[in-house]
Amino acid sequence: MRRLFIILAMLCPLAAAAEDTGLQSLETTDAGRAWEAVGRLDINGSEFCTGALIAPDLVLTAAHCLFDPRTSKRMNHEKIEFLAGWRNGRASAYRFVRRAVVHPDYVYDGEVSSGRVRNDVALLELQRPIRNTTVIPFETAARPAKGDEVGIVSYAQNRSEAPSLQEVCAVLARQEGVLVMSCNVDFGSSGAPVFTFSQGQPRIVSVVSAKAQVHGDQVALGTELYQPLKTLQAELAAGKGFYQPPSPRVNRIITGDGRREIGAKFVRP
Repeated sequence: MRRLFIILAMLCPLAAAAEDTGLQSLETTDAGRAWEAVGRLDINGSEFCTGALIAPDLVLTAAHCLFDPRTSKRMNHEKIEFLAGWRNGRASAYRFVRRAVVHPDYVYDGEVSSGRVRNDVALLELQRPIRNTTVIPFETAARPAKGDEVGIVSYAQNRSEAPSLQEVCAVLARQEGVLVMSCNVDFGSSGAPVFTFSQGQPRIVSVVSAKAQVHGDQVALGTELYQPLKTLQAELAAGKGFYQPPSPRVNRIITGDGRREIGAKFVRP
């Protein structure tokens, strides 16, 4: 089978913007009515990702949203706020995060790879469930096949105040647990839900992890959701996900310079 050559770039909020094409703004109440369970995740008051409710108290997003890109360390998820249906300065509900689990095989350090994208998924438990009748959690569905049509609802740089919908894009390939899609994503779209519309209603089949180039064309990459989501649900059921602050700093005798170079080398499409 011919393998796709992919140049990867993680979707960090402060990088350059890509060209917006084929997007429908959901900035009005009528346009956004069906998408209130998609929200913006405000991180430490300075960055953001996209997330979506799959239960009244559970938000699905990308694992890398929980890591500080400057230090490569896991952030305190209690400082992350989910703004359900955020549009033009207002949200349908505001909730901080109580617990958060990332896929146990996810590794933030190192080069961006199919393994990193495949496990780039996290589940956030909110401080309180959202019981707003206009905010209806989405169901999930089995992974789509090559050629299936999907859509993405996301916030992104230059459209951070209201979500946008790309209702029709296609699954180009399924490779090593990664979906390659012809969808338009940009910095800030990390964690955005990927929907299938095959049964008459939107159901989540993936979350956006990265944007990339395949033979010069821009694409979106996401995990095949079904098994990773089961793993995350089991982690929460086992009582995991509470934030633990770092241990107190102690003096140690270190041989050599004690430094290690870490972090991915990103290529902008």
